Amino acid sequence: MVRLSNNLIGILNFLTLLLSIPIIVTGVWLSKQANTDCERWLERPFIALGVFLLLVSLAGLIGACCRVTWLLWVYLLVMFVLIVLVFAFTIFAFVVTNKGAGKAVSGRGYKEYRLGDYSNWLQKRVNNTKTWNKIQSCLQSGKLCSDFKSRFLNDTPEKFYSEKLTALQSGCCKPSDSCHFIYQSPTEWNKPQNATNNDPDCAAWSNDQNVLCFNCNSCKAGLLEGLKTDWKTVAVVNIIFLVILIIVYSIGCCAFRNNRRDNWKY
Repeated sequence: MVRLSNNLIGILNFLTLLLSIPIIVTGVWLSKQANTDCERWLERPFIALGVFLLLVSLAGLIGACCRVTWLLWVYLLVMFVLIVLVFAFTIFAFVVTNKGAGKAVSGRGYKEYRLGDYSNWLQKRVNNTKTWNKIQSCLQSGKLCSDFKSRFLNDTPEKFYSEKLTALQSGCCKPSDSCHFIYQSPTEWNKPQNATNNDPDCAAWSNDQNVLCFNCNSCKAGLLEGLKTDWKTVAVVNIIFLVILIIVYSIGCCAFRNNRRDNWKY
């Protein structure tokens, strides 16, 4: 008699198998449509995730429904490793995103961001020249600052200073307020004559629309602020995912025990 746990594992893995197919198709489609390094980077996680789900779900499905004990053992081993990895990543995400926040600026609707406020691990990632060049290329190809310029082009200085900017817009598309540059347009600012400032971001700023503040520490900090928010959201989702994984793993253990009992009978 087929046990309930075997049926449940079979159904769950059949659904996962169906889910893996559109994920793989999406990855292949992205590889055909990709025109930039950013788009090409997206295809790999999609294909890898799809293939992983396909193989694991096949192992669980065949192992539970066809009573192939060794396949079910492999399935449980992979699930256990996945539970450990998800748990470790969730803890890591909370730790590395614990530091850093935007600083309110008097008389401004937006906040400004400082790289030194974020965790050392995150700082090392964006301070790597090769890594940052790729990120910068993605930000430029994504038209971050050209869209920013179009949106606020007609703003007066007073109106612009009251705008609610995103962390990336504040850090990458305009100079820091500490530079005391004179506003001309959202992406064009005049440097005061004989002005001295120790902030390296002031020297890094350029009115060249391909440069702006993409080489500034404030741009890196703006990216980390967005990453911090995203990782915290992912960490919360991971907790829910972890609970589901543990439940499925427990059912799988019951199915594995059923398989072994049936093998002993025969």
